[in-house]
Amino acid sequence: MNFVDEAIIEVRSGKGGDGCVSFRREKYVPRGGPNGGDGGRGGSVILRADPELTTLIDHRYKRHYRAKNGQPGRGSDCNGAAGEDLVVRVPPGTRVVDDQSGEPLGDLDEAGAELVVARGGRGGRGNMHFATPTCQAPRKAETGGPAEERRLRLELRLLADVGVVGFPNAGKSTLVSRVSRARPKIADYPFTTLVPTLGVVSVGEGDSFVIADVPGLIEGAHQGAGLGDRFLKHVERCALLVHLVTWHPGDPLEPECLLRRFDAIEREMALFSPELSRKPRLVAISKLDLAEVRDLLPGARKLFTRRKKRLFAFSAATGEGLDRLLAEVARRLQRLRKHHGRRPRT
Repeated sequence: MNFVDEAIIEVRSGKGGDGCVSFRREKYVPRGGPNGGDGGRGGSVILRADPELTTLIDHRYKRHYRAKNGQPGRGSDCNGAAGEDLVVRVPPGTRVVDDQSGEPLGDLDEAGAELVVARGGRGGRGNMHFATPTCQAPRKAETGGPAEERRLRLELRLLADVGVVGFPNAGKSTLVSRVSRARPKIADYPFTTLVPTLGVVSVGEGDSFVIADVPGLIEGAHQGAGLGDRFLKHVERCALLVHLVTWHPGDPLEPECLLRRFDAIEREMALFSPELSRKPRLVAISKLDLAEVRDLLPGARKLFTRRKKRLFAFSAATGEGLDRLLAEVARRLQRLRKHHGRRPRT
């Protein structure tokens, strides 16, 4: 299934039913009073976060959603039936924006959360409501309330506790595949990962967290270079970031190279969103099984220590250093959860 994280849909609520003008007419009941019923309420369009969905692909093929109109009122004090609400399912993590005004309408960041995006029209009152001592036979009734139409932009942002970022081929997919059951594509060429991948990592007894493998970033990503800002938005909800750096063939064998790569990605995230630069993060050097990386590690640790950043080192291929990294991730998340709640993402 294709990963679709943006969609445009048009929604229309139901019109309210008109009120009825009617009078009681029965044998032996002269001058029966007004008995026109009310119109029914129009149906509303409601978005609901469904945990069984992981993509917005359904809304690429179906773009128009219409709720039912309310039925008009009838005589004998009979009210019209209300229009049925239309529930549209979207994946958790969907942000809803009015496409015309740009106004954010809501954020369905929890399974089962609902958002009314088009409210049904009010049903009109029948003439029985307008009878007075001086006007005992009113011949007027209200028309139903109008329908509400909107053009919406749906933006899916993944719900993950930990986001793994870094240059292409930094070892992000390998890390996620090693610590979870997720199986992202892994190869020795850039931009192997074309869509974000989620995996569940179990740590300790009964504790776990969700980790996201975000496609590789390059300089200029905040302006759309490479896979650009299409996927930077997916790390905005993460409580913690793990920034991977490593040596690549063709790079000079000097620890300053790792620091330059680190600064480049940090700069791109800060330019995309100042909130990203303030998120807590861990820095780790991957591919420790390579001799070049092991040689650069002592010098790299000194450079990052000067920046007051602790540098972790691991090899997803051999498993060396993974336990230490995961233990620190779990410890940081536990502290964040105590401070912000179960799933902090701001």
